[in-house]
Amino acid sequence: MPRKKIVSKRKILRDPKYNDLLVAKFINGIMKDGKKSLAEIIFYKAMDLVNKKTKKEPLDIFKSAIENVKPMVEVKSRRVGGATYQVPVDVRGERGISLSIRWILNASRERSGKTLQEKLSAELIDAANKTGNAVKKREDTHKMAEANKAFAHYRW
Repeated sequence: MPRKKIVSKRKILRDPKYNDLLVAKFINGIMKDGKKSLAEIIFYKAMDLVNKKTKKEPLDIFKSAIENVKPMVEVKSRRVGGATYQVPVDVRGERGISLSIRWILNASRERSGKTLQEKLSAELIDAANKTGNAVKKREDTHKMAEANKAFAHYRW
């Protein structure tokens, strides 16, 4: 956190194929070591696999997967009088999207399969159907927030 001036948010260019900002953010999440062209290839091949498996528009499945994984509440640690409490807080829109992207990518990387394209397409289909590890992560986060609802008065 800077002391003097507010950090401005960087503009993200839309992706070339779907002309969508959310897809561009997802591709940036896939990217490792600055290899964006490789990340684009992985994503577009995964979308082709989604299209082959479901016979539906892959962008609709992608967006529904993001919506199904996006959390509404999360817990943050708050230290009060020597004790640390898990305080439930509402998730802002941008943070919810970035969390869902991160969870989908982590769940797809942990899946068993051959290539990242296959694992990513399977995880996107599962998330669109409200199953899979990314949706489970969201449910666990919601359960944790529900269990710690008694500490909501420590919200800052």
